Amino acid sequence: MEQRFEPRLRETRWDPGRERELLDKWEGEGIHEFKADPGDPREIIAIDTPPPYASGKWHVGGAAHYAQIDMVARYFRMKGYNVLVPFYADRNGLPVEVQVEKAYKVNPHKLSSTPEGREHFLKLCREFLDKAERDIVSVWRRLGCSFQYWKNGTDSEEYRRITQATFIELYKKGLIYEAERPVNWCPRCRTSLADAELEYVEEDTYLYYIRFQVKETGEHLVVATTRPELLRSCKALVYHPGDERYSKYKGMHAVNPVYGHEMPILEYEEVDPGYGTGLVMVCSYGDQADVKMFRDLGLEPLVIVSKDGYLTEEAGPIAGLKPEEARVKIAEILESKGLLVKKERIRHSIPVCWRCKTPIQIVNSKEWFLKQLEFKDALLKLIEQIDFKPPLHKRKLVDWVNSVSTDWPISKDRYYATEIPLWRCSRCGSILLPEPGRYYRPWRDPAPWDKCPVCGAPRESLVGESKVFDTWFDSSISVLYVTHYMRNPALFEKAFKHTLRPQGQDIIRTWLYYSLLRVYQLTGKPAFKWVRITGMGLDEKGEAMHKSKGNVIDPDPFIEKYGADAFRYWAAASAKLGYDYRFSEQTLRTGLLFATKLWNIARYISSFPEPVDYELREIDKATLAYLGRVLEKVDKAYSELDVYEPVNELYQFTWNYFASHYIELTKSRAYNREGKYSELEQKAAWYTLHYTLKAVLRALAPIMPFITDAIYRELYGRSVHTERFPEPLEEHLKQPHDLVDRVMNADSAIWGYKKKKGLKLSDPLKTTVYLPRALEGVLEELKDLHRLENTVLYDEPPSNAVDIGGGVYIAGEAV
Repeated sequence: MEQRFEPRLRETRWDPGRERELLDKWEGEGIHEFKADPGDPREIIAIDTPPPYASGKWHVGGAAHYAQIDMVARYFRMKGYNVLVPFYADRNGLPVEVQVEKAYKVNPHKLSSTPEGREHFLKLCREFLDKAERDIVSVWRRLGCSFQYWKNGTDSEEYRRITQATFIELYKKGLIYEAERPVNWCPRCRTSLADAELEYVEEDTYLYYIRFQVKETGEHLVVATTRPELLRSCKALVYHPGDERYSKYKGMHAVNPVYGHEMPILEYEEVDPGYGTGLVMVCSYGDQADVKMFRDLGLEPLVIVSKDGYLTEEAGPIAGLKPEEARVKIAEILESKGLLVKKERIRHSIPVCWRCKTPIQIVNSKEWFLKQLEFKDALLKLIEQIDFKPPLHKRKLVDWVNSVSTDWPISKDRYYATEIPLWRCSRCGSILLPEPGRYYRPWRDPAPWDKCPVCGAPRESLVGESKVFDTWFDSSISVLYVTHYMRNPALFEKAFKHTLRPQGQDIIRTWLYYSLLRVYQLTGKPAFKWVRITGMGLDEKGEAMHKSKGNVIDPDPFIEKYGADAFRYWAAASAKLGYDYRFSEQTLRTGLLFATKLWNIARYISSFPEPVDYELREIDKATLAYLGRVLEKVDKAYSELDVYEPVNELYQFTWNYFASHYIELTKSRAYNREGKYSELEQKAAWYTLHYTLKAVLRALAPIMPFITDAIYRELYGRSVHTERFPEPLEEHLKQPHDLVDRVMNADSAIWGYKKKKGLKLSDPLKTTVYLPRALEGVLEELKDLHRLENTVLYDEPPSNAVDIGGGVYIAGEAV
């Protein structure tokens, strides 16, 4: 009696709508949950998942970035690690304040001038953040990301008290100090900015050539500058020591052409003789080069740009103007005096605020600073202990460390951020540092002392610090927060051993650098074992996505249309690790087609039982050997934190070989309706089909978790996400797999021949087909697949036949 084979997978097609059912199932089962069990022998891998700014919904690039992180987390779970991969939002700092300013049309500085007003502004920020966070969480949940959701983000009391505790610790170590010095200043945001928070934009401007008179000789010297509005703050003219044009003026004085004060003419090694006229105005402050020259030359600065971004009274005729207005005005004054030689149109780069894009000014400001200059050498050594994936981005970090030239200003004159936990005694001037362990709000809370511990002044004399921390001072301890630093010492000791930082290349000089600095200062150790650097997600034209450009692509419609697996397929298949990647709807379609193909393959295989006894034929052995090498390659790529190679290798193997060749070759044997093969040979086909399918599903599960889990549950009775990552059997790896390539070449040649002859692929070939002796072990399968009626195996290519490629010859006819 003929065996009847009915597929156990009833549905004829994969429906991405089933993904939502699986999401509910995963949540109910808790299969991705991290459990901090002291008795769990597994090693912990802690992934410092980037806490995103909750300032708006992700575009497709942001969603893809977090999907990739989830792929890595899922892989490590399948390798037997206890994976700690939390998600929480970064809710501090300028981004949300700027959003709230725009949405509510409020001035935060005016509103926050009273404690009540400040509380109201903070409430508006919290409400905005809550909505933005809900939008972000809905995206990653729908994508199947297996993150542990922590409601306590960077603005929680828990996080902020840890930030404050680290400040107190570093202050006690002597690494934090207060000083008044030149800082980058955003006039719009009215706060200081670290060098790492600056962005640079190109602008068209003029190089102004200005005539100065030499006091001692009456001669005139010409100086070229882009900032003539800073003439009042000019304190010297400098030239390169080797520039013979000016060496005779060394020690003489130039007279300021507008303000009349005298300035020394000095040598300075770092002047470029080829720029402008080779003479440079030293003003306080045009740029960081000016800051350095004032320091090196011992000059007394005069800052004439206010924190509001206007020229002060010291600027005389251009007082009260913005720098760009003052530039035009002072040029007119110079021209009227005959002192402007010429204007030369140029294009140059200027620093702007990373958040609002306002051109920054350099002003003197009293701020809190964290020492970083003295740690540069230690950090450079530390970097060598970290495994960068890919290594090419390590250079960017090294270059940044080498470029750091000032200590880090960590204080801000803003509001929605962690407060600096200090009080000052208005009587004796002492700075008072509280004990760590509480969350302090000095602008609102009474001092934690009944009286000044130094002079005994009453509590009313103790004034709380109103400044807050730079957002990166908070964010830079994210890996410590993730690993339960200062909360669970036993868990921290175990979790901090294997830490992974996945992030974009755009924040190497901020989040990565500051994390390494802060964690080293606090623990003396590298913050991370691995650093995974990704490129930027771009639109279909290869351009960065920005609201202002109108090219932001919302992931939701595409996830709804194609499914999360298809989106994740694109996120993996388009993103070579470390490089930018483009959005492609076509690749989403390919992802959905691949999911459908997997379902069809599994449905076919579900027709057959999974046997215990079998007798492998040559093509079975070669297929398992080929699969083993694919699994080795995929496993190695995953372990290198790459998902691009795994998804492409698995696609190639599954679609282009397993489905197109092996399944087609063995269909006749799997059904064995004519009894051509022995029962053990028939079962060998079943075994190879099931073994290969299970291995592919498990290897693909980190990238496409829905379709793989749906199939695995229905066919094998358990979740694929509780399985170990597939490891090839030694016996398979010992087998050669070159037969696979020979078979694919032969199949393609015969299919091509039939197509040229106008035959259906299922039509028989009556002419004699010559096949190489190396295909002897798979001859019966080839006969079945191609319906070859006359075959001859050859050792030497036949002279009376036509070569149709792939080692296949057809008897005596022209092709």
